[in-house]
Parts: sequence; C-alpha cells; structure tokens
Amino acid sequence: MKRTPGFLKFAVVCCAICILATLAQNATVPETHGISVANMDRSVKPGDDFYHYANGDWTKRTEIPPDRAVVDVFSRLADLSSKRTADLIEEIAKSNPPAGSGARKVADLFNSYMDEAAIEAKGVAPLRPHLDAIAGIHDKQELARAFGETLRADVDALNNTNFYTPNLFGLWVAPGFNDSEHCKAYLMQGGLGLPDRKYYLDDSERARNLRAQYQTHVAALLKLTGFSDTDARATRILELEHAIAQSHRSLADNEDIQKANNTWTRADFLAKAPGLDWSEYFRGAGINQVDSFIVWQPEAFTGESALVASTPLETWKDWLAFQLVEDYARVLPKAFVDERFAFFGKVLSGTTQQRPRWQRGVFMVDGLLGDAVGQVYAQRYFSPEAKAQAQAMVANIIAAFRKRIEALSWMDPATKAEAQAKLSTLYVGIGYPETWHDYSNFEVKADDLFGNLWRGNLSEYQRQVGRLGKPVDREEWSMTPQTVNAVNLPLQNALNFPAAILQPPFFDPLAPAADNYGAIGTVIGHEISHTFDTEGSAFDSKGRVRNWWTPADLKHFEAATAQLAAQYDTYKPFPDLSVNGKQTLGEDIADVAGIAAAYDGYKASLSGKSAPSLDGLSGDQQFFIAFGQNWGSKTREAALRQEVLTDPHAPGEYRAATVRNIDAWYAAFNVQPGEKLYLASPDRVRIW
Repeated sequence: MKRTPGFLKFAVVCCAICILATLAQNATVPETHGISVANMDRSVKPGDDFYHYANGDWTKRTEIPPDRAVVDVFSRLADLSSKRTADLIEEIAKSNPPAGSGARKVADLFNSYMDEAAIEAKGVAPLRPHLDAIAGIHDKQELARAFGETLRADVDALNNTNFYTPNLFGLWVAPGFNDSEHCKAYLMQGGLGLPDRKYYLDDSERARNLRAQYQTHVAALLKLTGFSDTDARATRILELEHAIAQSHRSLADNEDIQKANNTWTRADFLAKAPGLDWSEYFRGAGINQVDSFIVWQPEAFTGESALVASTPLETWKDWLAFQLVEDYARVLPKAFVDERFAFFGKVLSGTTQQRPRWQRGVFMVDGLLGDAVGQVYAQRYFSPEAKAQAQAMVANIIAAFRKRIEALSWMDPATKAEAQAKLSTLYVGIGYPETWHDYSNFEVKADDLFGNLWRGNLSEYQRQVGRLGKPVDREEWSMTPQTVNAVNLPLQNALNFPAAILQPPFFDPLAPAADNYGAIGTVIGHEISHTFDTEGSAFDSKGRVRNWWTPADLKHFEAATAQLAAQYDTYKPFPDLSVNGKQTLGEDIADVAGIAAAYDGYKASLSGKSAPSLDGLSGDQQFFIAFGQNWGSKTREAALRQEVLTDPHAPGEYRAATVRNIDAWYAAFNVQPGEKLYLASPDRVRIW
C-alpha cells in the first residue's frame, strides 16, 4: 500500500476510513473461515468481469452509509479498529492514569474533543491570538517569517504518498537520497485548499462549478470568523491559489525520483527562488541550523516565491487567515465543522452525513497520540501466534521473489545480485514496532481542544526537526498498530504490516492457505514488490538513490511497465474520465508482481499436497477470488472522481481485473479468447 498511505497506497485513503447499527454489522468477525462465497455473483463469467464475479452479490446488497463516501474491506476493518480504540480510550480514562502520563494524555485529548459545550462557549476566541498576529504583519519580511512559522511535518512523499500541505510549503524528514545513513530535510510544494492542481486548471463545466462552490465555502468560513467583505476576499484567495496551482508539479511527475532529487543550499534558495525572504522564512520555521534541503519540486518553489513578491500583502494575509481557520475548523464550534463538511464532505465526496463525533475523536487521538494507544491495542488484539504465522507467510513470499528474480532471463547477473541484496536487507515489521514514539513534549489539557491540536502538530514538527542529521533507525514505523493499511518504506528498505490489517478478511489463522495467500499474501507481495517498482527500483539495498541496473535491464523494465500503464489508460470509470496509467503505475506494478509472488508462496506452502476445495471451488480459484474480494467497494460518484484525479491507486474494480496478467488465472477459470478480460500471452504484463 505503500504510501497513501501505503496499501492505501494500497487502499482507498484511510485516507479514508457509520451509523452505529452499520458499524456493528460491518465490524463483526466472520464466522466462516475463507473466501466469502455469499459475496460472489456466479452468473458473471470470471473472464468477462472478475471484479463482479468475486464481489457482485455484495455490491448488490450493500448500501453506502450516509456518513461515508466509500464502503469497502478497509473501511469495515477501520470501523472495527475505531470501535476497539474508543473502548480502549474509555478504559484508560476510567483507570484515572497519573497526570503527564501517555494514558492521561490520551484520555484528556479525547475528552476535550467530546466536550462540545466547552467548544461552543469559547467560540472563535482560541483563533484570536493567531488571527491578530496575521493582521499585524506589516511587510513582506514579516510575511516570510509568518510563512516559516506555519511549516509543519505534514507531508511524506514516499511512505504515504502525501504530497499535500495547505501551508505554503511542507517538511518531510527522512533518510537522505544521497546519504541514507542520516535524516535529511525535504521541502515540498503546498498552498492549495482543493485536493490537487487539476481542480484549478481544468476548464470543464464540472471543475468550474466546483471552484465556484469552493469560493462560496471560503467566504462562508471567513464570515463565520468575523471578517467583512468576505466575497471579495474569497475571490482574491481563489485567484491566488489558482496561480499557485500553475506552478505545482503533477502527481504523476511527483513520483519520479530523479526529478525530485534536488539538493539546494541556503544560497540556492536566494538564487533559484527569489521573491521570498528565505532567511526570515527559515528563522520563523526554527531551522536556521539546516544547511541544505532536498527540494522535491523546484519549479513550485520558484513559482510560489515569485508570487510572494508579486501578490499584494493584504491578499496573502487573507490567505493565511483562511488557511488557519480551514485547518482548525474541525475543533471549532459546530457552525465551522458543519460548513467544512458541507464542502469537503458533501460537495467533494458526495457524503451526506458526518461521522459520529466519538469516531472523529478517535481519529484525532490516533493522529496525535497514535503510539500511546497502539501499545495497548497491539497487546490486546494481536497474539504472538498470529504474528508468527504472518512472519512465516512473509518468509515464503520473499523466497518466492528470490526464485522469480533468479529465473529472469532478461536480467543481467549483476542486476540480479543487487535485487537479491535488497531482499536480504529488507526489514519487515509485523503487527507493531520495536520502539514507540515519545510524547513527552506534547502538553494536553482536558479543556483546550484547539490548543491540543495546535500543540500536537507543533510537537510532532519539533520531533521531526530534532531528527535532522541523526542516524537513521531503519526499523522505525510510519504507521500505528491500529491502522488498517500496509506500507513500503523505500528509503529504509523496510515494510510495515500493522496489527489492524492482519485480521479477517485479510488474514485469518483458521482459514485455508488459498484464502490467506490470496488476501493478505497479495498485500505482502504488493509491498515487497514496491522495492522494485518504478520508484523502488531507483534505490539500492541501503536506501540510496543509485542506478543499479544495466542499460539493457532498465530498458526491458521500462518497456514492460509502459505496457502496464497503457493497459490502465484504457479503463474509464466515467465517459469523460479515464484512469491515468502513469499516475497509478507504481501501484499497478506492485499488484501484478504481488499476485505472482503470493501465488508462488501459496503453492510452496502446500508442500506438494492438494488444496481443499470450497463449495466446488479449487484452491487456485479460491486464491484469485480472495484477491478480487480485497477490492470489493462501493464509492459515491464525487469521491470516485476525486480518487481518479488525485490517488496513485487505480479504483478497486481495475485492481481486481489485473489478474488478466497472470497465467495461472487463465488456467484456474478456463478463460478463453473472446472473453472481455482475455489477453493473448504476449500481451500479458510480466515484470518479475
């Protein structure tokens, strides 16, 4: 899943995670062990539409709850994780933990979110000191310092494919591209309120209507805050963001590591991005001690810096004020929460109802104190036996990768040796991390929700800045145990599989091997294969950016991946909108390679024995159906359009269909020429 995270770069954003009755229904652990035959539609030929063959009856009977934009396996497991987390928080609060402890911080943070009366009573007062500071900016030098003060560690390019920050720029601290032994500072483009540059640059009627509704939303939030002349201010803010979008790099290009590897010294910022007072910016950000940065999108820094110089000071002050209100609307009175949901929930995602407040409170605790909850979650819900079984699956699938690499006829021995070295040094974290985050610098008050969010974001920023120049911990996790996701960390040459995804229907210790390898096994294979995808292939076994391919090998690899991108370009969720095969390529490669390796691992696990059948389905058929059922989902049109435009993953329907590239699938279901998914052998994409 790499990145969006991860398998969300595998899944739909948990980036993304119902009403309580639906929660209870969806959170129940299945009584059966194995694929869900009841979810299948056997009237559909698997060779025509494998997604609906595996999921058709589920899609017919499933309704999207009013508080959701999407419902799928990931969201159902996320509901279960949220309910468990809420129960843990309640237990923690009842235990009356000592002041200053992690447990007390968890309880106080959740309680501050649930105290709606106190939030309403305070109104916009918590915003006032920050709004006054913005209003007091007198010149562009002070503006630069204010921009620096907004810098947060809120982007993560490779681990969670998070290229977005509403602030002018965002900081990511990670192993260096060219010095993988130490943590370096990456700076990334920002400044947009809408999800992606495409929303500003698209001139279709649909996009123009969205921008008009966004402008109305901007004006409404400013009016709630007490600003005057809000329509004119909103117009200027939208015009500014449009100009910012013109300088932004596309999502597809953001995933090109070679384009991202740009080391700038402090002097380079002055020469290459004039217009912003960079000395004041770095002073405001508290990173004067940093001598060099990796600038992911140089053109955006040049463009946005020029806009700082050319745009009137008052427009920038309005933009700063709006971004502040937008960022913190969720912890302000109900009118702010409702207005933000009206646009981002209803308009952008098509969701008609907000999540229950308790669940939103859990999301906040997970975001700010995730490891404090995660320690208890892992102890309660992930047994040593389940961990050992998952580790055995990982070992089998890594062994399958080794054999597949060694058998490649097109790869030079030197390239094979480097690929094998990556597998030998790969760290695979199962369930939970070896070390936990320290939240001692995060002050939590039971009666100060706004302050808690402000201090929480700042404490994480300070924690990340404190890592700069320090040795890399290759076993550090980027997810919490209660996260339903998985991730490949290319700069660490590591994988994380949190406890919350290692449960039915992905992983069931009592299920047959065909189901486990087809479900979680393909996820494991997916994450391992990210080590060698269009991004992962740019890194060597130590996480350095280095070309370890011979020219002929690289040419073959690029030709095969281009063929896969072209295949995905043909998929059209809507008549006017196609999947962008280049944008989703890394994930699509990982899906194909992950299935192939997981299938080999499954076969090896049988030790030559025959797999048990289920309802007339062979072991091989169960394997592929389990993979297809990973992707059963229903999504509202607005959310699906946003996914296609902004997500590095293809929609689930097309991810399930990638079985058409696997030879064993044809044999398992007797798929013949003339069926819609049939590909002649030379047209099937084989990478590893």
